[in-house]
Amino acid sequence: MESVQGSNLLVAIVQAQDADIAIHALKKIKIDSYQMPSVGGFLGRKNSTLIIDAPEGRNDEIIEILHNSCRQRIEFITVPIESGQQAIPTPTQIAVGGAAVFGLTAEKIIKL
Repeated sequence: MESVQGSNLLVAIVQAQDADIAIHALKKIKIDSYQMPSVGGFLGRKNSTLIIDAPEGRNDEIIEILHNSCRQRIEFITVPIESGQQAIPTPTQIAVGGAAVFGLTAEKIIKL
């Protein structure tokens, strides 16, 4: 059992299609991460929540990896527009993807 005192955690919510790329890139620089499936609220799309063990002083490097691995992309959704008696479906452009990253300080991390 390994115990690390006073480490940082980064929690990154990314699109499911970007998660494997991000995890692989983090492994290349010897950063441990743990993946949990999640679902986005607005579009109901599959996401992954990555819990990342961020050694002190490496947050910027990890965020750069996530920035390069989890790109935003443009998609279209159909939104009904009220026009008279009937709603007309209209394609609307939205940006999806990227990463939402939250930084946390952990008193202790125990790896079993």
